[in-house]
Amino acid sequence: MRYPTTRLRRLRKNELLRNMFEDVKISSNDFILPIFVCEGKKIKRKIKSLNGHYEYSVDELIKHCEYIKNVGISSVILFGITRKKNDDCSTSISEKAIIPRAIKEIKKNFNDILVIADLCNCEYTKNGHCGIVINGDVHNDKTNEVLAKQAIVLAKSGADVIAPSDMMDGRVKIIRKKLDQNGFENTLIFPYSIKYASSFYSPFREATNISVSKFDRKTYQMNYKNSENFINEVKLDINEGADAIIIKPALCFMDIIWRTKQLYNIPIISYNVSGEYLLMNSNISNKYFDYEKSLYEAMIGLKRAGSNAIISYHSIEMTKIISKYD
Repeated sequence: MRYPTTRLRRLRKNELLRNMFEDVKISSNDFILPIFVCEGKKIKRKIKSLNGHYEYSVDELIKHCEYIKNVGISSVILFGITRKKNDDCSTSISEKAIIPRAIKEIKKNFNDILVIADLCNCEYTKNGHCGIVINGDVHNDKTNEVLAKQAIVLAKSGADVIAPSDMMDGRVKIIRKKLDQNGFENTLIFPYSIKYASSFYSPFREATNISVSKFDRKTYQMNYKNSENFINEVKLDINEGADAIIIKPALCFMDIIWRTKQLYNIPIISYNVSGEYLLMNSNISNKYFDYEKSLYEAMIGLKRAGSNAIISYHSIEMTKIISKYD
């Protein structure tokens, strides 16, 4: 190709041509809304670290689900907020825990909302870690045993998808085995296969009252300075029975999303995490920053990188923005 015979701008000369050759599309069906569920009744409490988001008691959650369904959101991922914390992870494996109760109520009232249950223990432990701590570190195999028990409770409650976010080695294998043994062979597993030890999770941890003391999570979450270890992480989860994978954070890791898409034939869900939401949301009133157009551009970027779906705190507003720009 040589100029002036080839003029690439000809294909961009008007809107009809630009629309004709677009190959990245986005819709409300691409979005999964994170929702925080708390104990009690008639509670809709603002989350200070996540402007525009709330923690809901189960009765208020049902009202919220009716609202999100009407605006076009059909998939949710649930996180629990509880006062009943301990370090043996027993809270999370109880059928009376907040998330199993929430799932039952959603399924009782709606047959057209996909419910993803985040599977982890950081919200339920006093130390804020994702499993059983022994000798100052999270014990991989003992944590897997707890996760498998928790997965059964969530599946019995009616969860469509189990999403283990702990980053333990081998957890997909044991969860898949236990689900199948208990008659839940059609319950899907969407592991957080690529989860970096990131600073962008802070607003979420504030929202769920997670306090990590004495040591961090770098022994199990991934090092963002390493550009290759994601390959084996994804391969392991696929071989163990993952139906789709989750990558987080999203906006700083589009290269990882893209490379994963090229390497593996599996659906990819990117998690546009709380810190990324906070950074974008803080510019709503900035007169030098077109918030809606910039947000739309960022979400298109995640789709272009290879995301089949996006978990985002922007999900509801994106349904409204899409109607303007598509």
